[in-house]
Amino acid sequence: MTTTPRERYRAQVREEVKEHAWEQIASAGASALSLNAIAKRMGMSGPALYRYFAGRDELITELIRDAYRSLASTVRAAADDGADLAGVARAFRRWALDDPQRYFLIYGTPVPGYHAPDDTTLISGEIMTVLLGVCASLPERPASPLDAHLDEHRHWADPSVPPAVLHRALSFWTRCHGVLSLELAGHFAGMGFDPEQLFEAELADLVTP
Repeated sequence: MTTTPRERYRAQVREEVKEHAWEQIASAGASALSLNAIAKRMGMSGPALYRYFAGRDELITELIRDAYRSLASTVRAAADDGADLAGVARAFRRWALDDPQRYFLIYGTPVPGYHAPDDTTLISGEIMTVLLGVCASLPERPASPLDAHLDEHRHWADPSVPPAVLHRALSFWTRCHGVLSLELAGHFAGMGFDPEQLFEAELADLVTP
């Protein structure tokens, strides 16, 4: 697609704004994000920067979209390369460890006063679609009482996906997030064990029939 110099410059400035935003988030958290502070860092006036992002919420939305797209690409690439559930999980963990602030922006404490638009949910749904596909290739497990409940409330998943697969994918999602969130927040520090070993133990249990 052909772009004009003006469009390329605008895209470049928006990327630079996002880079500064990630630096702010890393030092003070997403709730402290300030476009005026970013404008000062870039040698611009506040009103000039607002020509590129209408406000804080639009900037946060772009950061969230970028984070979800990055994670979706990571897990999809792992699955396309033939990775099993454990392989996809390890790719997910590496992604989170590489940039904890990116992980916490989408899976951590919500930013006060911010409401994400619906399309961010659609992007995050791509991640679950990959997980459902990988879980469907695993040996079946005995039926669980939760399966029927998930089958009844499955608006988030394809109707053709068996309830047991929904159950396994959600178990993977919650248990991996539990270990990762605690690890990235430093809650295992001083406990004398390697969080990676705990993560691997959770995976081994999840893939066992």
